[in-house]
Amino acid sequence: MNVNHQQRGRAMQKNSHQLLTVVEAAARTGRKVSTWRRDILLRRIPYVKIGRSVRIPVEVVDRLIRDGWRDAVDPGDVVT
Repeated sequence: MNVNHQQRGRAMQKNSHQLLTVVEAAARTGRKVSTWRRDILLRRIPYVKIGRSVRIPVEVVDRLIRDGWRDAVDPGDVVT
């Protein structure tokens, strides 16, 4: 999933107060650690590099969840 830095007219804040490890982001979303690492490697998501460690702003994870949200549909509205 590609997260744009200026998605919906809002710039990504570079002063995030909460940063997650790749393992924490994976646990929070249910995505594999390898998927997060691939997205970082391919620069699909913004991240913070601190020495050799990588951190993901919590806003990025929250946006991924929010943008993937789909409301349930009424079974009577489903067209087959």
